[in-house]
Amino acid sequence: MGASENETGAAADDVAPELPQAMTGRASSAKRAEGDGPVFAYIASLPQPQRGIAEAVDALAAETLPNLHRAVKWGMAYYGVGEGWCFSSGAFAGHVKLMFINGATLLDPVPSVTPVGMGKSTRGVELATLADLDSSQIASWMRQVTSVPGLGGSRR
Repeated sequence: MGASENETGAAADDVAPELPQAMTGRASSAKRAEGDGPVFAYIASLPQPQRGIAEAVDALAAETLPNLHRAVKWGMAYYGVGEGWCFSSGAFAGHVKLMFINGATLLDPVPSVTPVGMGKSTRGVELATLADLDSSQIASWMRQVTSVPGLGGSRR
């Protein structure tokens, strides 16, 4: 076995990075905090490819929504406009979940994923690669969900 190969014979660069414990089935342990800084720090802490996907989602939100507010809540990045939180982006093993609050009743077309533990009307998508991110559709959903004043209640 060569110096750049592991026990299976694969090149050392092909070994997937070990995921933080939090990414094996639940959201991260990132502390709750409002503002751009905590969200940027959360995203920077993610391994690839989740970091690249989360960066692209965040950039799309900033480009699409004027007066965007960010926070880390429940170990995920939350986004809102006005008084409420409208959608979240959380990294998990193998994908990033982008979830829209009240997506089942507000979005057209309705996203296909019903996330566990997020409420019956939350809908979203799972993005395993940057190629899965349909910028046009996701930007449309972002605009649709933020068009309802105060969606998600007051920011707290």
